[in-house]
Amino acid sequence: MRLMLVVGARPQIIKSAPIIREAKNHDEIELQLVHTGQHYDFEMSKIFFDEMTLPEPLVNLSVGSGTHAWQTGNMMIKLEKTMTEHRPDLVMVPGDTNSTLAGALVAAKLHVPVAHVEAGARSYDMRMPEEVNRRLTDHSSSLLFAPTKNCARNLASEGFASKAVKVPGDPMYDSLLQHIAAASRIDILKKLGLKSEKYAALTLHRPENVDDSRTLGRIMKAIISLKLTTVFPAHPRTRQHLEATGLLARIRENAHIKLADPLGYHEMLQLTKHSNMVFTDSGGLQKEAFWLHTPCVTLRERTEWIETTGSHANILVGSNPGKISRAAARIMETPEIKTKLKKIKNPFGDGHASQRIISEILKSR
Repeated sequence: MRLMLVVGARPQIIKSAPIIREAKNHDEIELQLVHTGQHYDFEMSKIFFDEMTLPEPLVNLSVGSGTHAWQTGNMMIKLEKTMTEHRPDLVMVPGDTNSTLAGALVAAKLHVPVAHVEAGARSYDMRMPEEVNRRLTDHSSSLLFAPTKNCARNLASEGFASKAVKVPGDPMYDSLLQHIAAASRIDILKKLGLKSEKYAALTLHRPENVDDSRTLGRIMKAIISLKLTTVFPAHPRTRQHLEATGLLARIRENAHIKLADPLGYHEMLQLTKHSNMVFTDSGGLQKEAFWLHTPCVTLRERTEWIETTGSHANILVGSNPGKISRAAARIMETPEIKTKLKKIKNPFGDGHASQRIISEILKSR
């Protein structure tokens, strides 16, 4: 069975890694790994391949950055050629990126079955490009792997046939369990001069937060005003906008904000695990913080991962400075908060989602 797996962004690589490893255990599967090159800096995703000891992609399309239409269109043109040449029996697309949508649309047009990993996640905010990608990908797929029961309910409410929907769990959780021991050997805290649970972590990358100078300014003003040691691994695009708006200079004037280069997967797991809270607009980091029992303040109005909200586990604040400050205060004022978060049931499976996904794929032949 020729299984083509299309990835292009770092979160896709993380959630695909355990599936790739499981596929390699089955001689009847010929894995065709395709990297679209969605990140304009390929090294940003290559480090994840190295950390996870993944095979080199069969094809790297090197599409690079651009507008959503330009990027998705170029991916589709190159993916059509790739699929026609390598003739996959099934195309698997994880997540909700432009690479996800491009892979699903091309396969569907070529009458190749599509399997969507992370199907059914919904923020119900169509202003988010990821929400558009998720919905269109689900409706182009014949196998829908929902990571939670809530995601499966979303699909049922949209009329998907129950036989097409599987609930294997979340392979991103598989990946965390498989790599947490290796992450514990990375001394990122010493490297950055940090003490466990004496700092916060911040990530920002979504266009609605980064590209709008007023919104970016509101968020950074709130974070700076907390006077809390905060590690900020800045994506290159984010750093460019910080510099263009003058915020980079202001950050450097405040020693408690530690600007850092983008971190590897193991480093980020360790940083998240030992922080007293995380500020982020990332869907993946919301889940990782939840699994590592670290409180999360999400810099968005809505989340596709409502399973993580409640009990101070994940507080939605948008870009409102007052809400950001109050959320941070609530977390800092809650005694033994990490101990309390450990008691919350994990709705994302038992760490064996990848085995179930590969088993269902083999059944679908």
